[in-house]
Amino acid sequence: MFVEKSLSFKNPFWMYLLGSLIVIIFNLIGQIPLSYFIMKDAPVLSQGDNPMELLRNLDKNLQLFLLLIPFVISLLGFWLVIRKLHERSLLSVTTDRKKMDWQRVLYAFCAWGTIILLLTVADYFMFPEDYSWNFQWKPFLLLLIIGTLLIPLQTSMEEYIFRGYLMQGFGRLFRNRWAPLVFTSVIFGSLHIFNPEIEKLGYALLFYYIGTGFFLGIMTLMDEGIELALGFHAANNLIMSLLVTSDWTAFQTESLLIDVSEPSLGSEMILMTFVIQPLFLLLLSKKYQWKNWKNKLTAKF
Repeated sequence: MFVEKSLSFKNPFWMYLLGSLIVIIFNLIGQIPLSYFIMKDAPVLSQGDNPMELLRNLDKNLQLFLLLIPFVISLLGFWLVIRKLHERSLLSVTTDRKKMDWQRVLYAFCAWGTIILLLTVADYFMFPEDYSWNFQWKPFLLLLIIGTLLIPLQTSMEEYIFRGYLMQGFGRLFRNRWAPLVFTSVIFGSLHIFNPEIEKLGYALLFYYIGTGFFLGIMTLMDEGIELALGFHAANNLIMSLLVTSDWTAFQTESLLIDVSEPSLGSEMILMTFVIQPLFLLLLSKKYQWKNWKNKLTAKF
């Protein structure tokens, strides 16, 4: 069993806290290039200056590259934590299977990517006034290269930390399955409080991020591994970065379309959180024959 696997290693909970701190330090190191480019054109920040606003003065592809580099460095730090601090294999925080199931990763990526594409195309044709065509082949090609190479590393870092590492760490601490699901989902969602989307749409958006954390956590617990979560998260961030951007999101890219509508919370968040994501779980449950949901999500050990 994936969460219970943490009991097979002599890794007390304090090690997970120390490992998380080490990953944070690597992330801060990865932010040095980002800080350099921000400070280069504004050596002294006044009290009212927003560093993210200064970042927006840079080329969009350079922005994306600088925002993704900390996750790449963090992934290196995470690998060192697993191998050197915990003396475990990366596979042990990936899946309960004997080897990583890349077909699961690919299926989740393609299935969710297709859903995003269909939803975006449908919205574009229903509300064309909400979009502005932005395609420029040279910047888009560079975006495609940067996104394809680095966004899966960014999303993999998040999945390994929350659905792999901390899921097992909290499992060891509480000796059940429901507490790791709750804690990792709330922490994952709450960390998005620093995203510019929160400033634009309000704190209610955190319910969507926390809900997505639960969605990915349930996916992991039911499937006994993070392969499906890896594929879903990579598709979500990569396809959206290629398709649509706006002037108020964390990632502002050289995408095909620019969303020029006035942002608002409401039916879209409800539809995604309470309809589309649960239906996607149902699709996965049918394909992979998930059973005994109550035990998989709440069992003690």
